[in-house]
Amino acid sequence: MKKLAIFDLDGTLLNTIADLAHSTNYALNKLGYPTHEIEKYNFMVGNGINKLFERALPEGEKTEENVLRVRNEFIPYYDIHNADDSCPYPGISALLSYLQSAGIQIAVASNKYQAATEKLVAHYFPEIRFTAVFGQREGVNVKPDPTVVLDILKLANVRKEDVLYVGDSGVDMQTAANAGVTACGVTWGFRPRTELEEFAPQYITETAEEIKRLISADKV
Repeated sequence: MKKLAIFDLDGTLLNTIADLAHSTNYALNKLGYPTHEIEKYNFMVGNGINKLFERALPEGEKTEENVLRVRNEFIPYYDIHNADDSCPYPGISALLSYLQSAGIQIAVASNKYQAATEKLVAHYFPEIRFTAVFGQREGVNVKPDPTVVLDILKLANVRKEDVLYVGDSGVDMQTAANAGVTACGVTWGFRPRTELEEFAPQYITETAEEIKRLISADKV
């Protein structure tokens, strides 16, 4: 049985796409740029908010200066509105409670900026004792760089073979591969199953209950 489960946040534990979209659209509109439909954001998120803003800006406007301008409008708004429409995916709260009761350590590894990652995890999962909650941190490369996973392994004091990494995107599957840990892709998130399959993770699951069964059956 695995001793540590590491979860991506957006698109894996929480459906945050509407709040991310509304907040980015707010910032774009404030600066006079065109906005996007919520569904378009499924393919803009996953690599940190600066990359999100770069993707959201129109062609010819994707400069570092403009990314910073969008960020300065986005963060104060998102900090207030990041839990307006976001919610855990079905079965996630029960899965985390099960893992905790089974003595399996739980951690979060996200490309969302650190303050928002901590706030959302504390808000939606107050009963869960996480070994680590890591978002995008100053001076640390974002996923698919494996640093965040390796940092969690040190804190948890577990070996790579005792880890299951769960995420909804190709970035997550790359992160697990780069870190040398077992990857489990989930199909309920922002990216299609085909993207997960491109990276050949050890497992692809369609429900949180499947992850519980995988772990309890000692198949991973």
